[in-house]
Parts: sequence; C-alpha cells; structure tokens
Amino acid sequence: MERLGTGIGWRPEIADAVERMPGVDWVEAVAENVCPGHLPESLVRLRERGVSVVPHGVSLGLGGAGRPDAGRLAALAERAEALGSPLVSEHIAFVRAGGALTASPALEAGHLLPVPRTRDALDVLCENVRIARDALPVPLALENIAALISWPGEELTEGQFLYELADRTGVRLLIDVANLYTNQVNRGEDPSEALAELPLEAIAYVHVAGGFERDGVWHDSHAHPVPPQVLDVLTDLAARVSPPGVLLERDENFPEPAELERELGAIREALVKGFAGRPAPSRAEAARPARREA
Repeated sequence: MERLGTGIGWRPEIADAVERMPGVDWVEAVAENVCPGHLPESLVRLRERGVSVVPHGVSLGLGGAGRPDAGRLAALAERAEALGSPLVSEHIAFVRAGGALTASPALEAGHLLPVPRTRDALDVLCENVRIARDALPVPLALENIAALISWPGEELTEGQFLYELADRTGVRLLIDVANLYTNQVNRGEDPSEALAELPLEAIAYVHVAGGFERDGVWHDSHAHPVPPQVLDVLTDLAARVSPPGVLLERDENFPEPAELERELGAIREALVKGFAGRPAPSRAEAARPARREA
C-alpha cells in the first residue's frame, strides 16, 4: 500500500490554511463536494506540489440491501481520476432503503447507519464491495463507523466483521480510531479487542477526530478537539502496526490554523509513542524475509 504520511481533511473553509501548513503529506476531500470538471484551485495547487488527494465518499451505502448505484460508482471513479488519487474510501454503512423493488418508497437517511454484524448482512456487504471494486480505477478502502446502538442478534464482533470483510473481498480498511472510542463509550466495546482481531496488513490509513460526551453518550462530532482517549487508541494501533497514513478530520467549528497544527503534532506524538512501545522482534522474526504483497 502506498505510504501517505500525515494528512488533514481538506475543507473549503480551511483550504488556505491547509496549503500553508508544514508537514502535510496528503489531504482527503469529501467526494460528493468535488466537481471533476471544476476542481477547487486549492486542490489543484496541492496536487501540483505533490500532495496526494484522496476522495472520501459518503453516499454509496454499500451496507444496504440494494446493489451499488452505477451512477454513484462512476462519479466516484471520475473524481479519483481527476485528482490522480492513489485510492478512494467509503464507509461500512447503509444510507437508504426502500425503492422500486420493495413495497416502500425510497428513503434517504441523510446519515451513516451501522450495518448489523450478522452473516447475512456480511454476505450482502461483500457482494456490494466486489461490485464497487470492479467499477473503480484505484483501490477501495472502507471505514468503520461510529454508532449509538447495537442491532439485536449480532453474531460477530467489530473486529471479526472487519476481518472477514477484508479476507473475503480483498478490500482495504480505513480504521477510524475515534469511531472505535465512540463504540467503546456507547456500546461497551473494547477498542483493544477490535484492534487485536483486525488484519493489520489490510489497513490503508487511519482517521483521527474529536467529539464530546453528553449524558453518557459519545457524539462523534468532527467539530471538537481530539481527546486524549482517542489518541490513546491511536497509540495502541501504532504499537501493533505502522499505518500507511494518518489523517486529522474536522468538518465544522474550525479553530485557528495553529490549533490544527498542534493537533497534527499530538497525532505524530501518539504514533511515536506507539512505535516505541513495540516489543523487540525475536531473532527468528528479524531473520524472516519481508512478506511481499501480491
């Protein structure tokens, strides 16, 4: 997988600041907010400087019962090609239901909804992912999402669900450590257990974001500073694997550029702390040839 480095979510409100930030190796742009025929000048300048741009989709709904919409897939592919992107990303979620093949009118949720962790739901998701991968010109990475609830009758943990998805489809994983922390607060799931079950070699990159707690519920707002608890999950992940890329997400309530730079610095420190905490390899591991990816 291509090494991306440290990045930040590109948003029009902070475009000028992102261009001036030192040490930004790559950016991620919401795919649906980018027009391939009229790319924002800021993104064009970043690309000319050699900064990678990754389109991050929010509307495919690969976890839904229906097959991926061909028009949405074509649009995502078009953005990847226009930006010269090394990969694209989306979410493990469903966003719509109903429609012509059902007895219900089409309904758009306007939100990323969690996929039930059942084997039936996994079968549907895997088939949709295969369709999406075949339609895209670059690799696809899928993100674990934050949720307020657990569906009744779930058969798999988050780690098991993600492992089987990657194993059966070959899709890359976008691990959001803030979402792992959210699920710890809201659903009682241990982030360390989820990380221990992941196919670490499938990780394409990592999201880091802030939120807030209210009445015992954690809200993944993307509008607040990254808390120490989320950085701790990042450190835990870095103690297990060197992620190809790590990205700071902020979608609103933007602070001064200096504050965003401090958060990027805290992310780098969390990674270094994790790397330093790794056990030394045994002699057998040190002598083992490096694994080559197909």
